[in-house]
Amino acid sequence: MIHVVLFQPEIPQNTGNVGRMCALTRSRLHLIHPLGYTINDRNLKRAGMDYWYSLDVHEHAHWAAFRASPVGPRRLWLFTTKTSQSFWSVSFADEDGLVFGSESAGAPDWLHAELSVHQRVTIPQANPALRSLNLSTAAGIGCYEAIRQVGLLQ
Repeated sequence: MIHVVLFQPEIPQNTGNVGRMCALTRSRLHLIHPLGYTINDRNLKRAGMDYWYSLDVHEHAHWAAFRASPVGPRRLWLFTTKTSQSFWSVSFADEDGLVFGSESAGAPDWLHAELSVHQRVTIPQANPALRSLNLSTAAGIGCYEAIRQVGLLQ
């Protein structure tokens, strides 16, 4: 199983889209609070549709609670624009966690510092003048590459 970790997501439609992808790939979704919406928000449910009820989702009050959780991943990869290491150059493994920061701020500096430089990866962009991909798009790209490498969808 791959774990998708959303650190303080702000847009319910993004979380709904990521949740739907996690349900379809049998990946576990971790939501690190505070969230920019409530889980019962109609937009979140509409984006996740009926898939939300098939989702293996875990909410954590804060980062430390996530790290202490017995249902968390074994190893973490931080997807960030603040590195040059491509996500294509690493070897993902079963029970890995893919961490994505919030839509407006990404991952905070302290989170970058907690994870080693070797645990930070980026999705290459043809146009570096633009900021970054949408959260749900980036999560989809990362998740599908991880499950492809691990062989979870055959």
